[in-house]
Amino acid sequence: METPGYIAALLQPQPSKPTGRKVWSIDLETVWLPFLTATNVVKATAIPSEALGAPLRLQYEDDGEVKFSKTGRPVVRVAKEIADQVKVVRENFTANLLSFAGQVARKEKDAYKAQVEAAQAAGAPIVARDNEALKAAYDALAEKAEGKPEVSPNGAKPDAEPQPVTA
Repeated sequence: METPGYIAALLQPQPSKPTGRKVWSIDLETVWLPFLTATNVVKATAIPSEALGAPLRLQYEDDGEVKFSKTGRPVVRVAKEIADQVKVVRENFTANLLSFAGQVARKEKDAYKAQVEAAQAAGAPIVARDNEALKAAYDALAEKAEGKPEVSPNGAKPDAEPQPVTA
């Protein structure tokens, strides 16, 4: 089976560019706004000009005061019309990825199964190592919670006085 051009294009690295506000991890100003403007031009969408012209909106409290986050910064959100259209694109993108995977799995059953088995076999040592490290970390937390002194890999007790370093 030949890889469709739109899938091949998704897999090509792109040069990194300076970025601003992200929507679904994609830059609003340099990607979403030009894309959504183009979709309006070809009548594929009907996003209001206000949303495209002022895509970031200051949020307000119920009493009309500007809303601030716990860190003291004003809360700014993406215009609802843009956020809604990004959601549609995301859902369609996901559906296309799953559709492509399903087509390959049906048409190339043996190769797909072999790839899954190879990936699982290659990942097994990593999963085992991570599980062992996680178990050891949980055991250390349990010991610490029980009040038993923890011993570091070099044999020093963590509560011991730090020793000066001499050269």
